[in-house]
Amino acid sequence: MPASTRLPRLFTALFSALAFLALAACAPRETLVQQGNREATLHKSIGPDLAGLDPHLAESLGDIQVHSALFEGLVAEDPRTLAPVPGVAARWDVSADGLAYTFHLRPEAKWSDGRPLVAEDFVASVRRALSPALGAPNAKLLYVVLNAEAYHRGQLADFSAVGVSAPDARTLRVTLEYPAAHFLALLTHPVWFPVPLHAIAASGPVDTRGNRWADAPATFVGNGAFVLRAWRPGQSIDVAANPAYWDAATTRLRAVRFHVYDSVDAEERAFRAGQLHVTESLPVGRVEAWRAEAPDRLRADPFLDTYFYRINTTRPALSDPRVRRALCLALDRDQLVSALLRGGQRPATAFTPPGTGGYIPPDVLRHDLDAARALLAEAGHPEGRGLPVFELLYSTSENHRLIAEALQQQWRALGVQTRLLNQEATLLRQARQTGDFQLLRSSWVADYNDPLGYLALFTKDSAQNFTGWSDPAYDRAVYEAARTTDSVKRNALFLDAETRLLEAAPILPVYWNTHVYLLHPSVQGWHPTLLDRHPLKHVSLAP
Repeated sequence: MPASTRLPRLFTALFSALAFLALAACAPRETLVQQGNREATLHKSIGPDLAGLDPHLAESLGDIQVHSALFEGLVAEDPRTLAPVPGVAARWDVSADGLAYTFHLRPEAKWSDGRPLVAEDFVASVRRALSPALGAPNAKLLYVVLNAEAYHRGQLADFSAVGVSAPDARTLRVTLEYPAAHFLALLTHPVWFPVPLHAIAASGPVDTRGNRWADAPATFVGNGAFVLRAWRPGQSIDVAANPAYWDAATTRLRAVRFHVYDSVDAEERAFRAGQLHVTESLPVGRVEAWRAEAPDRLRADPFLDTYFYRINTTRPALSDPRVRRALCLALDRDQLVSALLRGGQRPATAFTPPGTGGYIPPDVLRHDLDAARALLAEAGHPEGRGLPVFELLYSTSENHRLIAEALQQQWRALGVQTRLLNQEATLLRQARQTGDFQLLRSSWVADYNDPLGYLALFTKDSAQNFTGWSDPAYDRAVYEAARTTDSVKRNALFLDAETRLLEAAPILPVYWNTHVYLLHPSVQGWHPTLLDRHPLKHVSLAP
């Protein structure tokens, strides 16, 4: 071919290549959401990072979201109602007196390393969760089992006397201390999940905190619909569909990336940029904008969640119930909900959300500034004189800061001065455990849809109390209610207990929450649930 012919073609090819590169540079990059839709990978925020991936040490809603993807208990949850459905147990029988449950395990159930999952694994897991050395924060959820409390408290040394046994590899028997209508719902909490004792032992003592067996893919073994692929502390947790899961055919997602965000503003920006399918929350100042501009993405789901402050009743001035009640009476919850939050939240008139398990809580909390001033004067602090500057501790979040500022402003009308302190989630958990706080921002989502899931929180021996307050009469009422099957008598006992709690005011309920968040339209099978749980094996992504 003559050179005169080759050169124009060379220039033409060069021009075409440069034009292609220019177009590629100008073309929008594929977002994580677009890539996720194509690859069946869900991108979801869980808020602050987890402390660990050991299900027996779960404390927060974020913990439960991740642990429920990696593990499965005897029962699972219906994706719409959260009603107990067969999980590792294909079926179960209940004795006529409601005390004995016999679970029949699936022969195809196995661990993610291929090892069969057998009934003895559940027995050993209950033993571990009840071990005093482990200090499982929700071990009390196992107390419904015969002699579990005595074993956990060290009053019983022989674990064989605890009401869990494995007659054979596929049969688990559980004997209860008392008939409990909420027992099956309890089994969906991670403290009831089986854990792989063989894998834990390979990484250290099985009942000692600090064993990181679950935190790295090389040592992790689970039995859920997903298996751990990576954990980048402070950034994300990656899980992939578990081919060894007994119901793997149902799982349509190939993977889930749980994104860590301490900032709700950053979380919202990530959603707008196409980096998240689902946020954990939404800045209160952005609710109206999303409602106006993209209502199909804004969710405000019903949610059994109470936003409140714990009070350290061992601190000066706060040990006086009159001071605590004055702080409670000074809160204008209606103004806070209507002017600041605007997400369907309701002012809390008690601690337990109404309708929890059919229970109606007392309607006693109100805004009464004159009564608050009178209580402070009666306590020797007219117009707040002589009171220390109270510290309001909250986890790093723009939303929590705005609410704390609103409380700070309302208490100024009493003459009460406060100082706002924020800490990242890990440090706040430490402060809560050690009692290194005065007023602590808190929220509580029940572990199951029953008043006991709220009111057992503030008994003297609860690992989640943290207030330093106790009342024997309150403890007796909660104890009797847990053992009462008559719903009318049971709710009367709950009402008596909660009335005592609110009169003593070791807590300041602020509002009953809704779950306000953002959801991408490509997410399918995601239903509003009262406990904000969404079994991920039922979730899928549309193109």
